[in-house]
Amino acid sequence: MKPKSATLNDVARHAGVSYQTVSRVLHNSTHVSDETRERVELAIAMLDYVPNRMAQQLAGKQTFTVGLVTTSLSFHAPSQIASAIKAHAEPLNYHVVIAIIGGTQRADIQQAINELKAQRVDGIIINAPLETADACALNSSNESTPCLFLDVEPDSSVFQIIFNPQDASTASVDYLVSLGHRDFVLLNGPLSSVSARMRQQSWISALEKQGLTPVGSVVGDWSSASGYQCTQEIIRTCPPFSAILVGNDQMALGVLSALHQQGILIPQQVSVIGYDDTQDSEFFFPALTTVSQDFSLLGKEAIERLVKRLSDGPTDENLSLILPTHLVIRHSTAACHSTQQIETHKLAAELKRIAQRLLQ
Repeated sequence: MKPKSATLNDVARHAGVSYQTVSRVLHNSTHVSDETRERVELAIAMLDYVPNRMAQQLAGKQTFTVGLVTTSLSFHAPSQIASAIKAHAEPLNYHVVIAIIGGTQRADIQQAINELKAQRVDGIIINAPLETADACALNSSNESTPCLFLDVEPDSSVFQIIFNPQDASTASVDYLVSLGHRDFVLLNGPLSSVSARMRQQSWISALEKQGLTPVGSVVGDWSSASGYQCTQEIIRTCPPFSAILVGNDQMALGVLSALHQQGILIPQQVSVIGYDDTQDSEFFFPALTTVSQDFSLLGKEAIERLVKRLSDGPTDENLSLILPTHLVIRHSTAACHSTQQIETHKLAAELKRIAQRLLQ
């Protein structure tokens, strides 16, 4: 017969404390002496006690569970954010349940929220692009479950944590201009994304301050494949260029591949700057200069602030938190040389395509 699992009452009896004291220890309350905490933790270890979240749900109690609504984890940034949230929730004895959305419409997100609320989560973190009106509507329709948003406009009057794109985007442009670059192409993610729009606006604003405008602007879908395909289009259709600013590192990987395939040297002929500083970007060829967003810090702040909101209730203080970004300089950027070399490569690529058509 399978042995019966230890209960919270079993732990309390073994440690010689109350049920409430064990609960306080499990959730890191400061109102417990070190000696008592040690006794309870020893009892937990000896009895191999595991909290029964289903029983907590059925009893209508706080479940110490947080829901995460996120876009596809096949993309590096959402995956790293989810990992960071889970890593920082564990020391607080919070469990994280993830709901992946198939679309980014308000209805898609509300459906995911409903699924999480059915599991009686205490609060929800939403990592999906939302216009201000949609974020406010979701916030109002889910007042009983605190929601923290990670991809909304800064002026949205909702509980939010976002990255500031302005500083690092300006640093990216200024750095390339200091290296002699004047002909920029922008390769961004879908402009339905709030983050993508803010990056685009920041790049254009920084270029305008330098008296420049981009010679080309293309939109991808965040994937490496779209970065590759968009770069082929850029080479085929854009005027001569010497620098590409890319909306995320995953697309930048496709950019590097397409440039390599066309025989365009990086960074001797074209400099490339990505965005996110994902874990793999240091090992691209060449190592990618990119904008760093500290996903671990985002995960830490998100879970700690949501837990504090669950404990203290809503306040007007710290409704929004804007985290810094900074430029990480590696080997995919260098001083600008003549863009005439790029025009030659474009001509050679076009002649190759014409020759292939003639042979068909």
